[in-house]
Amino acid sequence: MPQRKTVRAFGDDVYAIVKGCSDGTPDKKGKKAPWRERKEAYIAAIEHEPRSVLLVSAADKLHNARAIVADLRAIGDAVWKRFNASKDEILWYYGALVGAFMANPAHDVALVDELDRTVQQMRRLADEAGLAAAQ
Repeated sequence: MPQRKTVRAFGDDVYAIVKGCSDGTPDKKGKKAPWRERKEAYIAAIEHEPRSVLLVSAADKLHNARAIVADLRAIGDAVWKRFNASKDEILWYYGALVGAFMANPAHDVALVDELDRTVQQMRRLADEAGLAAAQ
């Protein structure tokens, strides 16, 4: 987790939220676990995190999903080149996040519903961009 001392300065509650929103910490050599492994662990953990972590995480994921949607509209399939994972993996991840948030009874319904709608829109645009790129 970046700047552990700095985050700790804001108190244990903030530290717990930041830690809960992190998808793994680098080892002593600065290397993180493989992408899929980190994402699967994060998804599994979200189902059990407290409401404070869910709010920050879901808001962050909604912001990221909206950015992807906007980029799909602007540049189409080229957006996927920005990621360390494939288009299918990114779409899997966002769909799995929605399911994990919904599985946690502490989730904010309106926020996660909006994330779900945005992820569905991302899928539709990804499909359309993929079809356009294939032509």
